[in-house]
Amino acid sequence: MSQQHRHPGAPGRAGAVPALPDLPEATVARLPEYLRALHNLAESGHETVSSEGLAASVGVNSAKLRKDLSHLGSYGTRGVGYDVALLVEQIEFVLGLTQRRAVALVGVGNLGHALAGYAGFASRGFRIAALLDADASLVGEVINGLVVRHVDELPAIVAEESIAIGVIATPVPAAQAVADQLVAVGVTSILNFAPCVLSVPEGVDVRKVDLAIELQILSFHEHRKASLTALPATGGSALTALPGGLAATDPQEAIGT
Repeated sequence: MSQQHRHPGAPGRAGAVPALPDLPEATVARLPEYLRALHNLAESGHETVSSEGLAASVGVNSAKLRKDLSHLGSYGTRGVGYDVALLVEQIEFVLGLTQRRAVALVGVGNLGHALAGYAGFASRGFRIAALLDADASLVGEVINGLVVRHVDELPAIVAEESIAIGVIATPVPAAQAVADQLVAVGVTSILNFAPCVLSVPEGVDVRKVDLAIELQILSFHEHRKASLTALPATGGSALTALPGGLAATDPQEAIGT
């Protein structure tokens, strides 16, 4: 169990989170989904929600949801469910969203430009505090109210804005150098949109978003559905040809399931 930290602003009502729990990674990955669903419920006027209702809204089973929320010290009330406002407060505290974290976005090409204009960051507890690029022709451009600055200004900007997270939206050849620059000025959390693996020191957390990989995974599922649809309606074996002259009589085996 990691060292626990007292929440300086923890509300003094029953069920409030008294300390930061050490959560399983799978639970951490689901908490933002719960939070999004809870915000939607709050906006539509709901004050409570059942575990079944919240679980259905994020696509998990209710037993898993109850176990996840029990790590937060939240167990709901039998016959009533969970207090939406309190659960939002608990999850936002655990995710560190009680303060708006400053983000530096490096790379303002097509993808970076779109990310810079995304209004959803502000409603989720983040603010894009700085836009940077190495291309002199982009420096000085104003995007969503922010002036693009040269990446060489990164050390000063991190200090000025108390940058907590760096977002890399550069081409692949520049991504590692940018990661090195971010690490050198003390940034220890990086969101990487460049389709490559970054080498970072221990203690630096990197999350990778690769849209092509997600599409390739969906392509696999499309391929699999098509091969299953092509099976004979009655018994008999179907021969599935594989690259390299291999073959499998079981289409499930042929596609690795």
